[in-house]
Amino acid sequence: MTQAAPTPPPPPPVKGSGLAFAYVTTLFFAWGFATSLIDPLIAAVRRVFDLSFAEATLTASAWFIAYAVVSVPAAALLGRLGYSRSIIAALVVMVFGCLIVPVATIVDWYPGVLIALFVIASGVTLLQVAANPLVAALGEPKRAHARLNFSQFFNSLGTTVGPYLGSSILLTGGVFAAGAVVTAATREESLRSIDFAFLGLGAVFALVAVFIFTARKKINAAAASAGDAGVSSPLKAFTSPWALFGALAIFTYVGSEVTIGGLLTNFLASDSILGLPEADAGRMVSLYWGGAMVGRFIGALLLTRVRAGVLLTVNTAIAALLCLVVTQTSGETAAYAAIAVGFFNSIMFPTIFTITLERSGAPAPATSGLLCTAIVGGAVLPWIGGMVADASATLNPVFYVPLVGYLVLTVFALGAARTKARYEAGAAAGGH
Repeated sequence: MTQAAPTPPPPPPVKGSGLAFAYVTTLFFAWGFATSLIDPLIAAVRRVFDLSFAEATLTASAWFIAYAVVSVPAAALLGRLGYSRSIIAALVVMVFGCLIVPVATIVDWYPGVLIALFVIASGVTLLQVAANPLVAALGEPKRAHARLNFSQFFNSLGTTVGPYLGSSILLTGGVFAAGAVVTAATREESLRSIDFAFLGLGAVFALVAVFIFTARKKINAAAASAGDAGVSSPLKAFTSPWALFGALAIFTYVGSEVTIGGLLTNFLASDSILGLPEADAGRMVSLYWGGAMVGRFIGALLLTRVRAGVLLTVNTAIAALLCLVVTQTSGETAAYAAIAVGFFNSIMFPTIFTITLERSGAPAPATSGLLCTAIVGGAVLPWIGGMVADASATLNPVFYVPLVGYLVLTVFALGAARTKARYEAGAAAGGH
């Protein structure tokens, strides 16, 4: 019987890969900040445009549907442009999307806001397709989980700052002022707040683009040493069972996380939970994302000692249990159980991503493209959650949606814990 050849070891990282890793990590903060603005924006557009929960959650759908549309083409573009040029192109697209927002609000057209969000998210998609596998590759394979979790820590820093600043801008004054009623004047003030938030966001993206442009040579040199697969068809990922399994996991994880984050402001503000003003409730959403930030820092340390599949199993199971608690309780118990889910979300995305890259038989750019496509779960599950909210007397039943998602993720985590990564299998084969 002929034994399969062992997987060759990847080339060692060259000098400068650590600095390139630092540069690329700034991108994680930028897109985390942008994505988390959706949470207070849902509450803002619901009041300003007089929308139902399902209609308001279309802001999340417009954002996350970009991953389904753009990810596979983005993987092909990455193969052609390379890492640094793809990253800069992504940031330029994001700036352009931010400039669409004031045009949409001036003509008082909610679908225009959705179009702007789709354009911004298209740039974020290309950014993620490039940055996630690049960070995973910039160093030793066995440290990939910890490295990507460390970068995701800065992503969580962005998602923690975003809701706090966003709520302070989007959910104060205008229609949200104490005792205010919705009039032409108060709506106008709130619309200008939306403009201000996104123009500021565009300025941040422009600064990051300049920063990455100055560092492009270091990033290109480090990427070349990482064993870049070059041009490959993104469709190759569909031939790998682990790539497909990982895509399902990303779909359910992002959908579950965004369902909670997107409706958490209204959930905390409801009379049966904390009864807070919407601006205060929106600021509390920072605790949800802040838990993920702390968890990713702790997770990056734990993953140097604990197998990724094992730690992922623990986190997904506890997240499911917390969602169950929310569905059965009210007041502070339900509020803090919902917020606590953020801590256990912490390691999920980067760990699912690297587990899949390690086990997929497809090239890394193709696998990354498929995984980022699956982020469209953030468009589907929140919309389902919005329909549940519209049909329910309280928002507690919404948490059944992420509860099912975390149970699916527990199955994925158990499967990962029972299998080896390709580099582990290659090392074992090489030892015989």
